[in-house]
Amino acid sequence: MLLENENTESATAKAIEEQTSKLPSDLFLYASLASMGTSLALKCLGHKHTALFVGQWASPFLLLGIYNKLVKQNGHDAEDKS
Repeated sequence: MLLENENTESATAKAIEEQTSKLPSDLFLYASLASMGTSLALKCLGHKHTALFVGQWASPFLLLGIYNKLVKQNGHDAEDKS
């Protein structure tokens, strides 16, 4: 007896995955490092609040990188290819 996967992605999710899978995974790592470097520079220049704001971007960039990697490996395109 074959079980079919009834949980399919919506058209919106497929469109987002299609676009994000085109981005290289390294992009998010570099963006995270850039936000940390920019935050350090702003802190050294005395812009404490702006440095904190920019420094907090590192985590979301890394999470977007993880999402990007998961989409490339396990996204709807993996099912469509098989």
